[in-house]
Amino acid sequence: MGRELIRAILESSGYEVIEAADGRDALDKAVSNLPDLILLDLHMPQLDGFSAMKKLRSDPRFAATPIIAVTATAMKGSREEGLEAGFTDYLTKPVPIETLRSLVARLLSTST
Repeated sequence: MGRELIRAILESSGYEVIEAADGRDALDKAVSNLPDLILLDLHMPQLDGFSAMKKLRSDPRFAATPIIAVTATAMKGSREEGLEAGFTDYLTKPVPIETLRSLVARLLSTST
């Protein structure tokens, strides 16, 4: 499930979506827009998802923001490693549409 499909699913569910081209762009857009929830691919150009998440978590404005890892990496222990590193949740591609919708809805309802 690519960025475009995730955007289409979330927009069709009524969410405003801001896309970033890479990890550095994600940081810039997060700081300038202060989103309620962030999805980060772990394998982005410029700055990977782990590095971007750590930079975001070091900023008090993002300490409680739900940040979801999205990745094609489904190796044993990957999810636990992501959660221990600071991600709120960890989704493995291809992400079932209903799983994505329900996770985003649940995290947004508990973060406000």
